[in-house]
Amino acid sequence: MRILIVNPNTTSSMTGKIAEVARSVARPDTQIIAVNPDQGPSSIEGFYDIALSLPGLLSEVGRHRDIDAVVIACFDDTGLDAVRCAVDVPVIGIGEAAYHAASFLACKFSVITTLVRSVPGLEANLQRYGLASRCARVRATDIPVLELERNDPDTVGRISLEIQKAIEEDHAEAIVLGCAGMADLMQRLSHEHGLPVVDGVTCAITFAEALIASRLKTSKIGAYAMHKQAAERENLPI
Repeated sequence: MRILIVNPNTTSSMTGKIAEVARSVARPDTQIIAVNPDQGPSSIEGFYDIALSLPGLLSEVGRHRDIDAVVIACFDDTGLDAVRCAVDVPVIGIGEAAYHAASFLACKFSVITTLVRSVPGLEANLQRYGLASRCARVRATDIPVLELERNDPDTVGRISLEIQKAIEEDHAEAIVLGCAGMADLMQRLSHEHGLPVVDGVTCAITFAEALIASRLKTSKIGAYAMHKQAAERENLPI
C-alpha cells in the first residue's frame, strides 16, 4: 500500500512529526509518503489560512501518482471535498477520522484544539459529520500551532490541564487532539489521564489501510465526480 499524507501548511518539521507518527502505526507493507506544499501558510489557524492553503494542497496532490489513498493532515479537514473530486482513491481527513474513532470508544468526547478562532470551523464539521451530539465541547488552549513544534513542557502542560478540565467539567469519556501538531502526544496523554486520547493521524492511516484492503474507492457519482482537469491529468474518462 502507498498512502500519501499531505500536510497542507508549509512547515516541514510538522510534516516530519506527522510522518513519524503515521509510520509508527502503519502496516509493514505500507509506504507512507509525507509531503507539504512549498507555498501557502506556515500554519492553518482559521478560515483565512484554509483558503490560502488550498492551491498548494491541490497542486501537491496532483504531483503524485500510483497512490492507494490520501490523508489530509490538517484537523480542519482542509480541502477534503476538493481532493475527493481530484482522485478516485479514498481520501481521509484527520479530523473526520478522529471524531469517528472517538465515537467508537466513548459516548461523549471533548476536542482540545489550538486557537479560539479555530473552534467555529471544528464545530461546523462536527455538525456536518453528524457527530455534534457526541461532542461535549470543543476547547481552545490558545496555543498557536507552531508553538507545538518547540516541544515545550509548559505547552504540553497546558494541553494536559485542558484535558483534565474536559474530564471534570464536560464529563468527557474520551479526548480528541484537535491539531496534527499534537499527534505525538496521544499515548503519553492517554496514560496520564486514564482515558482514550485520540489522534487523527493515527486513525486516518489505519482507516485508509482498511479501505484499501476492502478495495473501496471514492464514489464518482454525484458530488465527488472527477473534475475535468484532474481526469485529464490522470488520463481518465469523464
